[in-house]
Amino acid sequence: MQFKDYYETLGVEPSAGDAEIKTAYRRLARKYHPDVSKEPGAEEKFKSINEAYEALRDPPKRKAYDQLRTRGYRPGDEVQAPPGGFGQQGQGGFDYDEVFAGGGAGGGFSDFFEELFGRRRAGGFGQHPGAQPGRGPQPRSDTRAKLAVPLEAVYRGDSIRIALGGKTLDVRIPKGVREGQVIRLAGQGERGGDLLLEIEYAAHPKFEVDDRNIFHVLPVAPWEAALGATISVPTLGGSVDLKIPPGSEAGRKLRLRGRGLPGGSLVGKDGDQIVELEIQAPTPHDLKQREAYEKIRAAFAEDWRRE
Repeated sequence: MQFKDYYETLGVEPSAGDAEIKTAYRRLARKYHPDVSKEPGAEEKFKSINEAYEALRDPPKRKAYDQLRTRGYRPGDEVQAPPGGFGQQGQGGFDYDEVFAGGGAGGGFSDFFEELFGRRRAGGFGQHPGAQPGRGPQPRSDTRAKLAVPLEAVYRGDSIRIALGGKTLDVRIPKGVREGQVIRLAGQGERGGDLLLEIEYAAHPKFEVDDRNIFHVLPVAPWEAALGATISVPTLGGSVDLKIPPGSEAGRKLRLRGRGLPGGSLVGKDGDQIVELEIQAPTPHDLKQREAYEKIRAAFAEDWRRE
């Protein structure tokens, strides 16, 4: 398998903090999302960005990757897994498989990712800690796995299809399920045991999660922020119109009530979507647009830095 430089993919330094990594991911994901990008190879680029973010956003995964990276590998170098796999070499102790729902933001990862983080094991599931190979039939035991679920499936309560251990399974996702909750599939585990799927949320190019609330960064033009506008905003339930008040500044947060994750029967209250305004100045592409910027400069040159 070939080494991948996840820091290079996201355009950040190895010393980057969590916030910088998240910002870089969000910016690149918006640029290369297959639904909006017209650039050649956008879909493959988008997959690479998601893979890099999945590796670096989780502290144990990032630690395991950093330990491998210190050996001096460069992108494209052949990497040979040690006997027993990377997870047995003190690089994070991944003793479970991770499953990504088909079509989700986390799907389609490379061999490098799967080998490094222990998704490929004998038999497809990962050896149970108490199993002893070569000693005849083993007792029935439950199999644990993490299931990265798209936020849309959590919002709607969809059924999703996963592939694990040579099996294809349809899993119903409870509406509003929380991270850390476990779905039990009777008899679908190793040696006839149950399969226990621990829920985690797959990385999303447009949204971030805080409890039941969804956060979205909305790019707005300077004139939209200054004069006010009505802009179509994506939500997990479809696009809605959001009114931008005149005189809005960068970083202002607007609330769409009830547009977050469902509360479910135990929590009750649905979350909200918080929209943070990010003012972006378009690049002028012709003389007319450049002249418009020159007029803005002339109008604001004297006092805008004093505000």
